[in-house]
Amino acid sequence: MQCIAVALGLDAMSILRALYWQRCCYMPALRALRGQRNHQLQAQRRLHRDIIEALKAAAGAENVSTATAVREQHRKDESYQSCKPPDAVVWPQNVEQVSRMARICFENDIPIIPYGTSTGMEGGVLAVKGGICFNLMKMDRIVELNTVDFDVTVEPGVTRKGLSNYLRDSGLWFPVDPGADASLCGMAATSASGTNAVRYGTMRENVINLEVVLADGRIIHTAGKERRFRKTSAGYNLTNLFVGSEGTLGIITKTTLHLYGIPESMVSAVCSFPTVQAALDCTVQILQSCIPIARIEFLDDVMVDACNKYSNLRYTVASTLFLEFHGTERSVEEQVQATEEIVKANSGSDFAWAKDQETRNKLWQARHSVWYAARAIRPGCEGYSTDVCVPISKLPEIIVTTKEDLVRSKLTGPIVGHVGDGNFHCLMMLDPQDEDELTRIKEFTNRLARRALAMHGTCTGEHGIGLGKRHLLVEEIGAAGMEVMREIKAALDPKNIMNPGKVL
Repeated sequence: MQCIAVALGLDAMSILRALYWQRCCYMPALRALRGQRNHQLQAQRRLHRDIIEALKAAAGAENVSTATAVREQHRKDESYQSCKPPDAVVWPQNVEQVSRMARICFENDIPIIPYGTSTGMEGGVLAVKGGICFNLMKMDRIVELNTVDFDVTVEPGVTRKGLSNYLRDSGLWFPVDPGADASLCGMAATSASGTNAVRYGTMRENVINLEVVLADGRIIHTAGKERRFRKTSAGYNLTNLFVGSEGTLGIITKTTLHLYGIPESMVSAVCSFPTVQAALDCTVQILQSCIPIARIEFLDDVMVDACNKYSNLRYTVASTLFLEFHGTERSVEEQVQATEEIVKANSGSDFAWAKDQETRNKLWQARHSVWYAARAIRPGCEGYSTDVCVPISKLPEIIVTTKEDLVRSKLTGPIVGHVGDGNFHCLMMLDPQDEDELTRIKEFTNRLARRALAMHGTCTGEHGIGLGKRHLLVEEIGAAGMEVMREIKAALDPKNIMNPGKVL
């Protein structure tokens, strides 16, 4: 101290006076600030406890948890992204409980994160601002089945496979099939589609009505309570406003869905091609020929090899199409004959048939397992799935270019696509410890999305925006469109508590 004083030209008495002044003037202020901070933390803890008690009163103590292990289970989905866990998890049993708990969160400015089977690919269930995770899987009733009118109403805990099992003896089925055994209300929230979309459409075309709890706890029915008509001209299309909203506008607690009769005949086939271009040219020609094909899926050579190893198959390692035909016996024969001619014209192989249900199920189970087959290429790595959609005439160009980009970027990314509607994915594998690889993957996926946009397509055909594609949504929709979206969000969720940080 004396050396410092000498260097600064200060005497010991000056230093003592300065220290005394600091003690007298600064320390009380510091103690007051520290006390204020402690008071705020204690108030927050009391508020937190009060809110938890209110949630328990609304849904029962057994349906509310703040346990670390439970919160950790609800901190991520199938995407590579993750963040801190939610502050608490609740399991409502009915829409009234959802409404009461939403009101509690609204009054206390607490974020709400709707949660289903966590099979999303874009970080849609991440609690980026903390808050309360509403796990809706205990609401699992099939509310009403109308076989004559071809519709069914279900709660969020009913999954795609669960509904299929329920419909088994009815002669009806629900064809929207994203592969994962996702919650049907979750599929509505993300506007999911899948392998059958080319013939039966996506969730947007198959949702008739929704029951939704808004941020402030109000309950609405987007087409009117218990309405289940096939078409309407009554007012704004609220149903499709919430389909694809990814939990940012409200919590979907019930959905009424359009069902279809099970076709008389269903036949699947596999054929390979010498090049990517040939396989995709074939796809475009099949669609342009107005063949009512039910499924037409593309797997590149890397993906076929991964599927062979993961699902114990023996398909030729080449660009491959998986196809399925639905209809009467005669109409299926006509579809197959017309398709075979187009396949041969594009140097495709003979069909490997799957006619009985067991063989067809094995074929499509292999297709649905591509995410896990791709991850098995590099054990221990995480998956990073891309998802774009373009007009079908642009498919050959964009996929060929994307394959070339993968090689240049030195990345592992098998390609698989619902090419019947122009949608495809690169299933990237990444080492989370390799910063350079993560950078290259992000640069590649941005190039891919912008390539799709330049071809008049979209940056996501079915996965949604979530966290990862918000910047791309701005480029796709434009400034004016984004402003309208923000105005809708502000009108329905003025405090920004509904799944904050997603989409916008």
